[in-house]
Amino acid sequence: MEKIRLTKEFHFEMAHALWNYNGSCKSIHGHSYKLFVTLIGTPISNTQDPKNGMVADFSDIKKWIKAPVLDKLDHALLIANEADAKGLSTISQMFDKLKIVDYQPTCENLLIDIVGTVKPLLPEYLSLHSVKLCETATSYAEWFASDNQ
Repeated sequence: MEKIRLTKEFHFEMAHALWNYNGSCKSIHGHSYKLFVTLIGTPISNTQDPKNGMVADFSDIKKWIKAPVLDKLDHALLIANEADAKGLSTISQMFDKLKIVDYQPTCENLLIDIVGTVKPLLPEYLSLHSVKLCETATSYAEWFASDNQ
């Protein structure tokens, strides 16, 4: 049976600051992120299955990404735990979605975090093929399963 790749695109707004960085990204700033999640699998070939002919329903892909990734990151501020930003969480009117993470919140590390979140949620008949995270209109990071085997 033929393998097919499905890609679903997502959008979210997020701010971050890079601890101990020597450029302008050391200050809190935000991005309009685009996330492309590509799954690979074989189309269902059971005429009794309502999803016959599909690798996965796009609405299911949305469910697998929305709560664990988008709801967590959209309009959040990510700060590395090295920055000792815990005081920001006391200003709940402005920082109620402050996420203190155990990594430098670069596009690359955020992508690794997203992959680690999504992979275990997928049903066994699907594999994560690739994930692309666009931080700006011209800059992005990509993860490919084939590079990480």
